[in-house]
Amino acid sequence: DAKKKALNPRDIDEDAILRGLSAEELDQLEYELQEMDPENAMLPAGFRQRDQTKKSPTGPFDRDALMQHLEKQALEHQDREDLVPFTGEKKGRAFVPKKAPEIPIHEQVILEPELEEALKNATDAEMCDIAAILGMYTLMSNKQYYDALGTTGTIANTEGINSVVKGDSFKIFPDEPPNPTNVEETLERIHNNDSSLTEVNLNNIKDIPIPTLKEIFEAMKGNSHVEYLSIAATRSNDPVAYACAEMLQENTSLQSLNIESNFITSDGMMAIIKAMANNATLVELKIDNQRQKLGDSVEMEIASMLENNSSILKFGYHFTQQGPRARAAMAITRNNDMSEKHFKCPLDLKSWK
Repeated sequence: DAKKKALNPRDIDEDAILRGLSAEELDQLEYELQEMDPENAMLPAGFRQRDQTKKSPTGPFDRDALMQHLEKQALEHQDREDLVPFTGEKKGRAFVPKKAPEIPIHEQVILEPELEEALKNATDAEMCDIAAILGMYTLMSNKQYYDALGTTGTIANTEGINSVVKGDSFKIFPDEPPNPTNVEETLERIHNNDSSLTEVNLNNIKDIPIPTLKEIFEAMKGNSHVEYLSIAATRSNDPVAYACAEMLQENTSLQSLNIESNFITSDGMMAIIKAMANNATLVELKIDNQRQKLGDSVEMEIASMLENNSSILKFGYHFTQQGPRARAAMAITRNNDMSEKHFKCPLDLKSWK
């Protein structure tokens, strides 16, 4: 009926329609809804086109039986006769190899009898060294040539010119001796403000607990004699950096601080850099080679700190951005120039006798 309103798609009962379909219609619907990608050659054939066969498998796939069946069919098939039978007759010209060109006879070189006798009795190893000395580097490898030139009085290439070049033997270099610093004793001396302790070097001590490192910086707050403190490669992290930042705000004797090659992130390093605003005694600060990159914001904060701090003369860090690098270099140069002017004393010739 034309007057009847069109049916709203939202009012369609899909479940009722599916229940009314037969098994064949459901199979046809599933076949049409399969998602295929015929353009993707990396997919197997079953995902690139729909299965169009309805034949049920006759049995499991047996590759050996298939190969035997194909071989049997090939043997039973008769060979096709040649259009021109082979008679064994040879046609064309026979192959004659070219003669090798004759080597021209060079003019015989007459040497002194002593030199002739020495070369005649020389071994292959000695001939190799003689060729290197005479500059005949094309007769030997680079290693043999430079080994012969680098030794005096001995035969370097003992196996001769035609020997196989061997790699250099692995040279074992002894490691650096372990750091002999006693951590517990050093911590106690820092607590007691020992006047003889002016340098604390804890570099490369891997087993220092994090609480002990924090105690060292806590003790450094009231120490007035330690001027050099280094904890490079001690696996220090952000809690240690926060303790170091608190120490920098109170300590007035420390002149050099080295915290390189640790696990301090940008948050911990930012705390140390901001704490330098209240420190006017530190002359040298090294913070390079952390496990993670510090980032642009930390580098900008470093540049601002150096511009506002006139005491730092040496700063160890490799900037990744050109802007902070240039600002830091100008600030360090300014501090060094001011330091030279401050310590330069004119010579009074009148008062000197």
